[in-house]
Amino acid sequence: MPGFEAGGPNTPSNIAPWAILGDESSVIISTDRSSLFDRNKIALRMEVLCDYEGANKCPLGGVGIYNPGYWGMNIEQGKTYQVILYVRSLGSINVSVSLNGANGLQTLASHNIVANDVSEWTKVEFKLDAMGSDRNARLQLTTSRKGLIWFDQVSVMPSDTYKGHGFRKDLFSMVQDLRPGFLRFPGGCFVEGDWLRNAFRWKETIGPWEERPGHFGDVWLYWTDDGMGHFEFLQLAEDLGALPIWVFNNGISHHDQVNTSDIEPFIQEILDGLEFAKGDANSTWGSVRAKMGHPEPFDVRYVAIGNEDCGKENYKGNYLKFYSAIKDAYPDVNMISNCDGSSSQLDHPAQLYDYHIYDTANTVFSQSRKFDHSPRVGPKAFVSEYAVWREDAGTGSLLAAVAEAAFLIGLERNSDLVEFASYAPLFVNKNDRRWNPDAIVFDSSEVYGTPSYWMQHFFRESNGATLLSSTVQSSSSLVASAISWQRSLDRKTFLRVKVVNFGSSMTNLTISIKELEKSIEVGGSSKTVLTSSSVMDENSFSNPNKVVPVKSLLDNAGEDMNVTLLPHSVTAFDFALKGDLDEDKIKMMKVEEGASSFSVTSDAVQVLSS
Repeated sequence: MPGFEAGGPNTPSNIAPWAILGDESSVIISTDRSSLFDRNKIALRMEVLCDYEGANKCPLGGVGIYNPGYWGMNIEQGKTYQVILYVRSLGSINVSVSLNGANGLQTLASHNIVANDVSEWTKVEFKLDAMGSDRNARLQLTTSRKGLIWFDQVSVMPSDTYKGHGFRKDLFSMVQDLRPGFLRFPGGCFVEGDWLRNAFRWKETIGPWEERPGHFGDVWLYWTDDGMGHFEFLQLAEDLGALPIWVFNNGISHHDQVNTSDIEPFIQEILDGLEFAKGDANSTWGSVRAKMGHPEPFDVRYVAIGNEDCGKENYKGNYLKFYSAIKDAYPDVNMISNCDGSSSQLDHPAQLYDYHIYDTANTVFSQSRKFDHSPRVGPKAFVSEYAVWREDAGTGSLLAAVAEAAFLIGLERNSDLVEFASYAPLFVNKNDRRWNPDAIVFDSSEVYGTPSYWMQHFFRESNGATLLSSTVQSSSSLVASAISWQRSLDRKTFLRVKVVNFGSSMTNLTISIKELEKSIEVGGSSKTVLTSSSVMDENSFSNPNKVVPVKSLLDNAGEDMNVTLLPHSVTAFDFALKGDLDEDKIKMMKVEEGASSFSVTSDAVQVLSS
């Protein structure tokens, strides 16, 4: 919401999403380049022609402008909202700042700015306490006094946000529930831009929010004020307890690129960005971070040089320049190449390589073996974007989630090679779907997880767990893995077996545990299942829990256990153990299905990356 730059740097310009209250006989709204802020010169100019008395009397409630936020503001009774705006006028002012219902008729909260001298730009701050609720509310700036008023950098934020850093609690509590090990930011194609002039530039996104120029995201076609900038992404990763992975532009967009001989300024920009994140509070850019409220360095260990740029003409040359400069300045930073090293070794240095997959459900399911025979020498894999898409996914289907679970089990089984994995995209506003599917869907007031979001809950305990060697024989529709993990609350140890049934029929299994039956606590063992009546079932605002994991006690946990895998399902069996897992004691664990079997052995165990 803050500034009025979305209409472009020239005037007159479009003021959308702001709209006018009043007709042309009572108020004239325009823009000019009179702002206080050098990098945000556009201000809104409001010439009020009517007055509180006389022949041209202002309508009841006054005239002015209003902003509906992003498809409505969710204003809740009893909550407090922080308002900041800048105002200037040639005379005295009496401006009402109010939160109103969707049609503007109901006033939910209001405050009057009364001032005799605002001839210079003046910052005004106050709180609004909501006396009513409306999920599609709007902000109004109105007056009934004739005169000329300028407004700029108008902000309304709830006082109660995630970790106090501005993010919606409901959205990021859902992210927190995934227990993420890392946060990849600020995005993929968003980093490149369709053209370099619209690429994400970290230096333009730091400092006071009022001074950030913003930019047009020409890949996804929206204006951003960059209030969520380089600092905020780093802070968010820290708040989530996740490692930040910074993806930066390497002089290449979708349609233009910088020659390697001219890449030095781009390299210096990234070195400065690393100093901002990692540098001492007394360093040039570290001091900027400290002034923003974070004197201690952020824990940046990974950067990705570009996004999906490997096949482009200047990528290799630019990459090598970035790699050398960063390694010289920050030898502890691991670098991620855009080039796929899953089939053959890379021809350039890297600590990790990036792998993306968007495909049909059948293909994603079949890729559970993708990394089984990948080179074990050289960089590790970073699967930074994976998802089933298009017809098989809809806007988030069970079918997509089951196929993705099989793929993730394959990554888990190859965790000696695969360092990180992340579903993409993470969020979508229901009013602006530019891509399907997404993990979390929201509007101004509600949020739900797609089946793919809930599928990831089956892997929350994998970070730091011990992977057990396992095999599935004679079954083309089953994929499985086994880990041992400890519950953080009480350090209790569990043996977890995850099985994906990608087939359309129920599968009856007999699980035989010969060496661990005396170590299993029957009362503490459980089964969790993700499935639904149709493979294309989805969650929605009206039915957010249609496809979610269902947990039940595993009453028959023991030496011989008969279980049923439902069609198109993800199932986790958690066996509670008495004491720690004794790997020498585990000889064989079988899951039998006719000629098929699943075995877990204690050899070749490894710790999954945390």
